[in-house]
Amino acid sequence: MRWQPTDARRGDMVRIQIGSLYHYGVFVSEDEVIQFGYPPLPEFAEQNAVVTVGRVDVDTFSCGRIIEVADLDRREKKKRLPPDETVRRARGRLGQGGYNLIHNNCEHFAYECVFGEKKSEQTDKIRAFWREKFQKQP
Repeated sequence: MRWQPTDARRGDMVRIQIGSLYHYGVFVSEDEVIQFGYPPLPEFAEQNAVVTVGRVDVDTFSCGRIIEVADLDRREKKKRLPPDETVRRARGRLGQGGYNLIHNNCEHFAYECVFGEKKSEQTDKIRAFWREKFQKQP
């Protein structure tokens, strides 16, 4: 999967970059992006006191940053759920909690809505880094 700064379509997985991290959501329309929690920024500290799945408009989601859209390869396109099913799944999770940075974060949420399974490349990279670091120690 590559990421492109292009116009999003209904059911697309979208993200913004915040420092070295990314915040993910599911694009429905300019008026609705469904996300698991708000981006980890000071201005959203109050909203992130209790992290749940919610909807915001695209301007709130972007926080003034460039929105990138998942550009799926041929294999991923075959694997992805139809856009209406993606949106149905995302909306079905509205109000749901259980956020966990490592096991149930915004990337897990978006990936599960689009592909039907949880996955987070960010946490996979962190796990691989720590696994390698500990394996090298005497």
